Amino acid sequence: MKPYTKKLVLEDGREFPGVGFASDVESIGELVFNTSMVGYQEILSDPSYAAQIIVMTYPLIGNYGITDEDYETKFPSIGGMIVKENNDSPSNFRYTKTLAEVLDENNIPAMSGVDTRMLTRILRDANGLRAIITDISTPTEEAVAKIKATERPTNLVSKVSCKKRWFARTANYKYDIVAIDCGMKYNMVRSLNAHNCNVTVVPWNTSAEQIMSFKPDGVLISNGPGSPEDVPEVVETIRQLRGKVPMFGICLGHQLIALAYGAKIGAISPGHRGGNHPVKELATGKVLITSQNHGYAVIEESLADTPLRATHINLLDNTIEGCECLEDKVISVQFHPESAPGPQDSIYLFDKFIRMIPEIKK
Repeated sequence: MKPYTKKLVLEDGREFPGVGFASDVESIGELVFNTSMVGYQEILSDPSYAAQIIVMTYPLIGNYGITDEDYETKFPSIGGMIVKENNDSPSNFRYTKTLAEVLDENNIPAMSGVDTRMLTRILRDANGLRAIITDISTPTEEAVAKIKATERPTNLVSKVSCKKRWFARTANYKYDIVAIDCGMKYNMVRSLNAHNCNVTVVPWNTSAEQIMSFKPDGVLISNGPGSPEDVPEVVETIRQLRGKVPMFGICLGHQLIALAYGAKIGAISPGHRGGNHPVKELATGKVLITSQNHGYAVIEESLADTPLRATHINLLDNTIEGCECLEDKVISVQFHPESAPGPQDSIYLFDKFIRMIPEIKK
């Protein structure tokens, strides 16, 4: 048993001792839990987790290492990682680095030896609970004071979005898609390439006029961190693009589309973060197992006075998981059809998006 070197202190004063195994820095952030059994590399490199401290509920993390090809962004931006057990001797012929090495390279602290079951039970009943990863010798009162003195971050989208446009091309392409990067996962681009689309990725604050200058066949609005109300610029861009080009919103992109059509968004407690969330497609009754990562959702009653209609619901809490406007050729889902990590049940939604392109061109 290694001696405790770090502790996680919650803003209400509760603390959890553990062993630090990555960067030796303090970190303050919102504490969230993820129920995925695999995919910790994709999770830690998902920009939607920017500044959040992630509690992994699966007890063994790090056992297959980190692989160069599996990142979802170049520079992970999570606030920290909490695990029950960290395996620093991976067994995987593809691995190139250990979890600890990658976290340390990106100046991200992590702790093992923590009672993650108890911690998750606390987080199930707490919304937006913040915490600090600090040295084991830090007095609890001092740690709590640091949390309270730190403002919650806003507009994290501007911090994780690309700074200039970039391109992802594929052989035998059929369509050109512009992707608005609000904190986009790479597998969204890979999925569009696999559907014979060239992709132009643009920063979050790119105007509708600039986007249309690329003559896109479709526009994708990506996932990203924080509240959708922090980025009214993207909402206005979507509003101006309505009816001009097919659009597909994923996660934060789904919420931004809802706001652009006049619907409302609310925080949910606890958030949905994991790879096993059941979602029902209302048109067919089919149940999809989905990958999710969000703390906000579209308020169902607010859809009544908009052109949007619900297409999917979450079977755990009946929250809205998808919307569409058939007239404008706009679809959106709260979950992640590109997965990474997660099941492939909903990859067909990329096909649905692509099929709308020739329809609007008519």
